[in-house]
Amino acid sequence: MFLTIYDKKTKKTDTINKKVLLSLKYWFTEYVKAFYSEDADFQQNIDMKVEHTRRVCREIIDIGKSLNLSPKELFLAEAIALLHDVGRFEQYAHYQTFVDYYSEDHAELGVKIIRNNGVLINFDKQISDLILRTILYHNRAELPKNETERCLFFSKLLRDADKLDILRVVTNYYQENNGKRNEALELNLPDLPGISDNIYTDLLAERIAKAKDLKTLNDFKLFQMGWIYDVNFTRTFQLIRERRYLEKIQNALPKTERVLRVYLKINTFLKRKCYDKC
Repeated sequence: MFLTIYDKKTKKTDTINKKVLLSLKYWFTEYVKAFYSEDADFQQNIDMKVEHTRRVCREIIDIGKSLNLSPKELFLAEAIALLHDVGRFEQYAHYQTFVDYYSEDHAELGVKIIRNNGVLINFDKQISDLILRTILYHNRAELPKNETERCLFFSKLLRDADKLDILRVVTNYYQENNGKRNEALELNLPDLPGISDNIYTDLLAERIAKAKDLKTLNDFKLFQMGWIYDVNFTRTFQLIRERRYLEKIQNALPKTERVLRVYLKINTFLKRKCYDKC
């Protein structure tokens, strides 16, 4: 069931307010319940994505406030964050993986679920289209160039908030790993020594590495470090530095010259961007 809130004149929600946001949160909670399982490992991964969603909502508000967004813009940002990963639950239930390459694009799946469930049916078309396009773009390697400035802004906001919490999740996992591997978090990559040449070359050139070049878990950890090249806002840079995410990933990697060179390059980039922007 979905609680609809809309303008009495237009019969459409033309802005996001507290009541609209609460109705979306209610739908999200009820939707996710359908995926609860008695299997502990399965439920752990469902819970992980629920908690991820909640934290991305908090991160996007934090970044938004640093940009002096209005209350209406903050509500819209939180609504986008709330729905951004809704495709993850059906993806994991059907494929038992969060790897889009081995299943299907979770952003596209999420947009389909939102449409099929009529979640935004009473929203003004301009608002609903903005939300759906932002969700659709959030996991792409690059944002489309032929988009509106407003859509690109909220897309960048979501991508930054998403990265912040994914970095929190993976660094906690690397630090607390008790020997039991979570293949959903590790993308089913083998834990082998060495760094792939393409990953190494791209990161040293201050380019985002390509997912198709990931061969090992070490590649993936460096790939996560390289997300810094796709950060957009000062507050995000500051939080990455304050939380020491780069150092935590480095500590989970072998102590090799290649790893050290990549870490120093990316950390220098982080400091420079924070200095340039602050």
